[in-house]
Amino acid sequence: MAEYFSRSVCFFTIILNPFCIMTSIDRIEQELNELGNSEKAKAMAKFFQVFPGGYGEGDSFIGVTVPNQRLIAKKYYREICLDDIENLLSTGIHEYRLTALFMLVLKFDKAKDENQRESIVALYLKNIKWVNNWDLVDSSAHLILGPHLYTRSRDMLYEMAKSPNIWIQRIAIIATLHFIRKGQFSDTLGIAELLLHHEHDLIHKAVGWMLREVGNRDYHTEYAFLKKHYKHMPRTMLRYAIERFPEPIRQDFLKGSI
Repeated sequence: MAEYFSRSVCFFTIILNPFCIMTSIDRIEQELNELGNSEKAKAMAKFFQVFPGGYGEGDSFIGVTVPNQRLIAKKYYREICLDDIENLLSTGIHEYRLTALFMLVLKFDKAKDENQRESIVALYLKNIKWVNNWDLVDSSAHLILGPHLYTRSRDMLYEMAKSPNIWIQRIAIIATLHFIRKGQFSDTLGIAELLLHHEHDLIHKAVGWMLREVGNRDYHTEYAFLKKHYKHMPRTMLRYAIERFPEPIRQDFLKGSI
């Protein structure tokens, strides 16, 4: 069904705009390349740790700012079809992938029916290996997977949290931000427990951030969770989680005196 829908979208796009399939990716890539900056690309590569052994090892940057990527995504998301987004997403250039995800989020948000949304989710999950850095995860998981699972079983997220891949694990916890914003916290807390003893600081930060988001809406729920677990969680996770607590209580947590 997802493949059929994607082909149908491309077919009708060709009828409306016969140059889409031939040139849409080329035009997007051309505009991104024109906005690229070699010095910024070097800085971004360092920031996202593309060096051997870094969490972004093997990635490539051309030095385009996020606001410019969003402008291009907004410009082209209506005309580009899902097959072309998939092709753009499965590239080795970071800005191409992030722009593809921005367009996918816009398509999901503007989708007219559930079939369209399911096709977008299917593409996202099929290509999840390309959602492979924290900014890619944080720009898509709670805006595609979160809404999709809001009225469905969330077992998928618990399985993802058990994955050996840190980006899939991060998707699992970040997707729950959608639930948090709807006043539902149980899945965030459940997945946080699964990731409580994770070894990577990018997971520590993600879990701490989501716990803080829970606390922003329900202080007592976050406090109770932290009181139970804070002595056993990584320090970075705790610091992120208590960032907005009253200073005396924050210090008590840091000193282990709760």
